[in-house]
Amino acid sequence: MSDNSNLIQLANQARQHAYAPYSNYRVGAALRTKSGRIFTGVNVENAAYPTTMCAERVAIYKAVSEGEREFDVLALVTDNGGSPCGGCRQVLAEFGLETRILIADGEGRLLQETTVAALLPGAFTPIQMGIRGNGENG
Repeated sequence: MSDNSNLIQLANQARQHAYAPYSNYRVGAALRTKSGRIFTGVNVENAAYPTTMCAERVAIYKAVSEGEREFDVLALVTDNGGSPCGGCRQVLAEFGLETRILIADGEGRLLQETTVAALLPGAFTPIQMGIRGNGENG
């Protein structure tokens, strides 16, 4: 099994733990860092809907909380191959426009392979704030 297939499988497995009682739209993500570590995430809905957290951000925040800031690839699995929302695209851009994104359906079929740069053209990044990358000043 290829690394990408394995990442999609991990995202699909994680998706089973999604908390989506309102939409029933289960999302799973698996993020591989450049150091090779993998972090999974699921969407977590809330009755106060704006406080819902997307699977992609859960995986990213888990990675950052463990000291990882350089990402290689994120696999995203939904029933219908949905794409990251604008908020998730912006959070991904914070850590690198070159991060690859794999979008798959609930059967694990890869539907699209792209990058953060392609998903968020003209992104506002740390560079505009005078920060090099991944939180480094200068």
